[in-house]
Amino acid sequence: MKVPLVFHFIFGLKVQTEPFHLMHYLCLASCAAHYPDAVLQMHYRHEPFGSLWDAIKPRLNLRPVAGDRLATLRSKYSSSREGLYILQHNLSYAHEADFIRLEMLATEGGVYADMDTLFVQRMPDWLFHHDFVMGEETPTLNAQGLRQPSLCNALMLSRPGAAFASKWLADSYTTFDGTWSSHSCKLAASGWRDAPDTVCIVPQRFFFRHDQTPQGLATLYEGLDTDFSEIYSLHLWAHLWWEESNTDYSHFHHGLITPERIRDVDTTFNVLARRYLPRV
Repeated sequence: MKVPLVFHFIFGLKVQTEPFHLMHYLCLASCAAHYPDAVLQMHYRHEPFGSLWDAIKPRLNLRPVAGDRLATLRSKYSSSREGLYILQHNLSYAHEADFIRLEMLATEGGVYADMDTLFVQRMPDWLFHHDFVMGEETPTLNAQGLRQPSLCNALMLSRPGAAFASKWLADSYTTFDGTWSSHSCKLAASGWRDAPDTVCIVPQRFFFRHDQTPQGLATLYEGLDTDFSEIYSLHLWAHLWWEESNTDYSHFHHGLITPERIRDVDTTFNVLARRYLPRV
């Protein structure tokens, strides 16, 4: 059985106070453009709103999210400084999305993608013949300062009932400690190490060509990389630059993603995104 041609997106786990943003529209529009034969599933608790949402909504299959995946885990946040920060800044919805994506992949199968994804070209058919697929991201440094492989859960493919997805989901509930990634990317890496035959790991270039570093973000939003060979999607790392006040990694921010700037300024992101701009 192939990976079903179904794309899962998660959005609106917290109350929406701003109209649906152009970056999120471009994510869905670029997916629809490259996969016209696919089902696009939007899993949401609070429905988005605005003209861009109205424009893309007819292409989506809406799936309301019920229940609280963190109901039995929220006490874990108080056990670390990192967890307390997540609580203080109301960011636990991102952790809930970690569980929802694995539920969907383990039970229904398909492709999961974060909403700060831009689809560049159609993935090759051979990727859909694996049980579970993840992409490498830039290696991380361990406690000893040594580089170790790292996986990213921002785009994944899965057959229904894939052993890797099912075990990862089950282990996530016991591993979750309120920190950012102990139950997600770190747990996936250990699962890969323990059972390498259950997951296909593809090169970083496929999904995460420009990494989450100041240099990677500068190439995406200020530079122009025109080599798109074997790049099937780009992760945009929006959590690192979304707020204008957050300049640790980049001075780029969500207010700079406008139709005019995308049309008129040649950057890696703009050149790839402009073909999906809404027609007005």
